[in-house]
Amino acid sequence: MAICIGAAGSAIAADDLSRGQYLVEALAACDNCHTPRGPGGYDFSVRFSGGSQTFSGADYVARGSNISSDNETGVGGWGDDALRAAIIAGKGRDGTLAPAMPSDSYRVLTKDDLDGVIAFLRAAAPVRAPSAAPSQRHGAWAPHPLPGAEAPFDESARAVKIKRGLYIASVARCMACHSGEVEDAPDHVKKLGAGGKIFRTPAGVAVASNISAHREKGVGAWSDEDIKRAITQGVSRNGDPLKPPMSTLAKAHFAKMSPDDLDALIAYLRSIPAKE
Repeated sequence: MAICIGAAGSAIAADDLSRGQYLVEALAACDNCHTPRGPGGYDFSVRFSGGSQTFSGADYVARGSNISSDNETGVGGWGDDALRAAIIAGKGRDGTLAPAMPSDSYRVLTKDDLDGVIAFLRAAAPVRAPSAAPSQRHGAWAPHPLPGAEAPFDESARAVKIKRGLYIASVARCMACHSGEVEDAPDHVKKLGAGGKIFRTPAGVAVASNISAHREKGVGAWSDEDIKRAITQGVSRNGDPLKPPMSTLAKAHFAKMSPDDLDALIAYLRSIPAKE
């Protein structure tokens, strides 16, 4: 097995880096919140130095923090346990992270996949860039994981196609965007896949689509190829381009999804009961 040296000075297996890169770039889309954007898209010269978008809610204001390997302003000085806690439990070194950090979705990560993500972040170039906004949440915090994805998976669970699809849907945060909300939190019980979440972007306002099995309001009548095109190209069934953030995520990240993962994700989406 090939070995390289990460930014923190520890030996990192090449296959861990490769798996971590896939998770970061194709599924979790970490650049979307943690890498600055320019007119042409992500500015990879300062990758992971902090995002351009500010997220806010009733009790928090936050911007994607510096997760490069810089020791002072990034996470280079963080131990692996501290990084794990931030990624899957939303616990920063100074308090609870704002809910813009989707730890609920990442708690499903297998041990090996979580280690791969950390390995890839460790190997990223350090960028000195202090955080531009506070990142801690004030007030009560309650997790809202996707049903069935409340705890780390093991490899045997991912061997089952529909469970593998659930795993991908959680890491890619599909239902965090496409489930209806109650008090700014996804309702995965009554509104799983029903859509309705509002996004306000520089390109305008977009409403998350219904992706349940409903044949008129959801994707029940869509073919697998229709759904694949929407996920990986940002194009609707009728050929119209989808609005950001879905179009951005599709082209920059989900287009890199492996065929097997894409098939498993669709199998899971097909299992979501029809919602109005």
